[in-house]
Amino acid sequence: MSEDLKPHRYEPIALSSESTVVAEFVPEQGVREASYQSEAALERDFIAQLQKQAYDYLALTSEAALVVNLRLQLEALNKVSFSDAEWQRFFSNCIAGANDGIVEKTARIQEDHVQLLKRDDGSTKNIYLIDKQNIHNNRLQVINQYEVIGGATERPRANRYDVTILVNGLPMVHVELKRRGVDIREAFNQINRYQRDSFWAGSGLFEYVQLFVISNGTLTKYYSNTVRDGHLAEQRSKRSRSKTSNSFAFTSWWADAKNRPITELDGFTKTFFAKHSLLNVLTRYCVFDVDRKLLVMRPYQIVAAEQILQRIATSTNHRQLGSVAAGGYIWHTTGSGKTLTSFKAAQLARGLAGIDKVLFVVDRKDLDYQTMREYERFEKGAANSNTSTAVLQKQLEDPNARIIITTIQKLSRFVANNRKHPVYDQHVVVIFDECHRSQFGDMHAEITRVFKRYHLFGFTGTPIFAENAGSGGNPLRRTTAQAFGDKLHTYTIVDAINDKNVLPFRIDYINTIKTSDHIKDKQVPAIDTERALLAPERIGQIVGYIREHFDQKTKRAASYKMHGKRLAGFNSLFATASIDAARRYYSEFKAQQAALPAAQQLKVGLIYSFAANEDDPDGLLGEEEFETEGLDQSARDFLEAAIQDYNALFGTSFDTSADKFQNYYKDLSQRLKTRELDLVIVVNMFLTGFDATTLNTLWVDKNLKAHGLIQAYSRTNRILNSVKTYGNIVSFRNLEDATNDALALFGNKDAKGIVLLKPYAEYYKEYQKRIEELIEKFPLGQAIVGEAAQKAFIKLFGSILRLKNILTAFDDFAGNEILSQRDFQDYQSLYLNLYAEFRSASEAEKESINDDVVFEIELIKQVEINVDYILMLVEQYLKKKGTGEDKEIRANIERAVNASPSLRNKKDLIEQFVEAVSTKGKVDAQWQAFVVAKKAEELERIIQDENLNAKEARAFIDNAFRDGAIPTAGTAITKILPPVSRFSKDNGHGRKKQTVLDKLAAFFERYFGLVS
Repeated sequence: MSEDLKPHRYEPIALSSESTVVAEFVPEQGVREASYQSEAALERDFIAQLQKQAYDYLALTSEAALVVNLRLQLEALNKVSFSDAEWQRFFSNCIAGANDGIVEKTARIQEDHVQLLKRDDGSTKNIYLIDKQNIHNNRLQVINQYEVIGGATERPRANRYDVTILVNGLPMVHVELKRRGVDIREAFNQINRYQRDSFWAGSGLFEYVQLFVISNGTLTKYYSNTVRDGHLAEQRSKRSRSKTSNSFAFTSWWADAKNRPITELDGFTKTFFAKHSLLNVLTRYCVFDVDRKLLVMRPYQIVAAEQILQRIATSTNHRQLGSVAAGGYIWHTTGSGKTLTSFKAAQLARGLAGIDKVLFVVDRKDLDYQTMREYERFEKGAANSNTSTAVLQKQLEDPNARIIITTIQKLSRFVANNRKHPVYDQHVVVIFDECHRSQFGDMHAEITRVFKRYHLFGFTGTPIFAENAGSGGNPLRRTTAQAFGDKLHTYTIVDAINDKNVLPFRIDYINTIKTSDHIKDKQVPAIDTERALLAPERIGQIVGYIREHFDQKTKRAASYKMHGKRLAGFNSLFATASIDAARRYYSEFKAQQAALPAAQQLKVGLIYSFAANEDDPDGLLGEEEFETEGLDQSARDFLEAAIQDYNALFGTSFDTSADKFQNYYKDLSQRLKTRELDLVIVVNMFLTGFDATTLNTLWVDKNLKAHGLIQAYSRTNRILNSVKTYGNIVSFRNLEDATNDALALFGNKDAKGIVLLKPYAEYYKEYQKRIEELIEKFPLGQAIVGEAAQKAFIKLFGSILRLKNILTAFDDFAGNEILSQRDFQDYQSLYLNLYAEFRSASEAEKESINDDVVFEIELIKQVEINVDYILMLVEQYLKKKGTGEDKEIRANIERAVNASPSLRNKKDLIEQFVEAVSTKGKVDAQWQAFVVAKKAEELERIIQDENLNAKEARAFIDNAFRDGAIPTAGTAITKILPPVSRFSKDNGHGRKKQTVLDKLAAFFERYFGLVS
């Protein structure tokens, strides 16, 4: 078949329907190319494919040409002709404002795409930057090898961008390509460098890029510009940046409606870059939230939203309002972003002609609070929550309240109190969050009876099927499909883990608990009698086990940055079977920790209101209300005392009275999310609907199954960073069969192998093999010669680090590490030396980006040596001084420092301290005094060398150490600088500011964490 005819074979698949996500993508069958493909050839083929899809190719590589084209495109879109003066005004004020950064430009595209042109004659005219109503009015162009000079002023460098998609002349999608065989993360890293070094250069038009696509031909992913407050300054800073929301883990696969990823660049181009698909993603399926962060929806979220809109349209046309045929349900697994999907569906439904109200119905007050916060984050003022049935009534009667969040209980009370009401005849869309059992009862029947013209949609991660349906209640509403209608889209836990949108689980079933260092183990009674399960000996053993293994399971040796603060490890929930059990465990934690200093105690919280029967036949978790009046006096008094402990810990003033208890819940949930609490003991609260990325472990002494089991486990598997590789479940009951049954029900029959981590033996076997290869190919003491060998070492040691990260959570791994601690440190030192060399080579050569090198520095940081360990070695050194053994200890100190990413820049400090330390005083006290003196001395040197305002500089540094970061944006840095004209031709102010920031950042990294 000729090249000319090829497009007709696949364009109808991608383009015949206006659905954004293709229903099913079938790759074109044919002979695969066998020859080597260079990066240039990959780029050439990609552009040719876009041209076949009606993109106009534009041969421009400079900003001047880009601006000329932008003017022509906006004139064509708006059917207007700018005079030169009008264009200059419009370009300067409405496109390339001097003070505009990524945030402002993203806001312009997402929220304010119609700008006002002031014409020469004094009149005004609306100018569209993008047409969101009629997307095919927008013109798509493709450019490549665009060149820009960026970087610091004293070291300008040329950056050439691979491929950029222009929408009406503005760069809105940037594509970074690497040749086949190169790690796709290198394309991601290169875009990070462009964001730091050059996207802001010139008029900053590349800060309009909304979406990035990265590909090596074989694998292709997309992600948003993930802007947030301070992001621009953060990108320009040379200090290492946090790996949270801007990390590779947050890139997404594109897929078809059956959730099959479309990874090859060719297939990705035919589907994602189909003109209507790309324009829909840009104009309809991005959310610019109140944190000024751009969220781009994933394919399954887009399909679900469009299925809901389609069902609204077709059922309205077929006069099916008020029946199950007018609605349906979305099965999207827990943790897959149902709130964002439902918000977008609600937002788009709100805009449909004829729709009067969108009601978003949640099942409990705590979910009401969380959902309201999420909706408010997506769009300020988009939704109205309510505190009472009276407020709900006002909102239902207010034509301007278009999206209303309420609980099913309040809606039911409103219906009971208002037998007749005009809203019942309005055209309403009702969306139920987590549409499980409690909404299938009388309240559901009552609400659907009085509303006449409704569409009913439900979202759930764990539907009720015939297999897990209860025998009680109305037999016509036992399953999700009976209550809500057709299943409109499915995205199971297997899909989510395959796509890496959530983490897999690692489950320990603990039937033996070590009570001492002796070999003898003591069996935990696995007897289903409450007396045995609540025996003080068993409670004590379980608390002892949690305390002994807490640091290991929550990875307390790992550190990362979140919201500008440095955190160590993760935190956990402890699910108990009853209020009685929760109280006993809380008391036992207090008793076992009573003699410990505060700094060594786990921060333990407790919350409950009332506990339903844990043996619910359907596996649903009982609903806990916020009211505490239902508690017996003993349970309430105990909870009151626990809240007083909490108040003492955090300086709060909560109690069990109605309002203050709700506020206690909110404060507790927030401190869980920011990792200020280590462990919270619960009965049912927080086990459904609660999201905290810092949670990685669930301790379970409670019978769970089906819906409740998946919901509870899923609290632990939200993605955060590369250190958090799975959700930990530690079960003190035999839940293995229940777990397998639940995974089979809510995933598929093969779910277990995908959802759970492989057994220890499989990981260890791979680890052994890699260590053998390391010892054979790269023996210690022999130099690694040549770049090819160095890259092979980096790849091999990186894979060992990733395996070790997983293995450390298995109890069996202790003592079986194969490499001695010293040998591992030596290999780690080699690894860090190569990291420093490759990084400096990239800086020196400008264009050499070392495309096929990926360093796992984040994983090294979690096993690194800390200062306390060094001080312990110094104490040993002083005791052995003059015996000959002191030389060996000095070598150990040097080896440990070289193997630590955070201590290498402190090596000279540590060496000076070892020389100066006295045998007469306490080592740690001497270290503190030494560091304080050195810190003050070095800061004074920076102040003098750079002629800084001494008082402001000291205050600036004090605040940085308090907040955990050097502020690179705002006026604080300006106050400390000496007078330099902002308007000098050589940008003296900017250069001086960057020099000072670099020095202060290096100073901060050197001393942060050293001074208590």
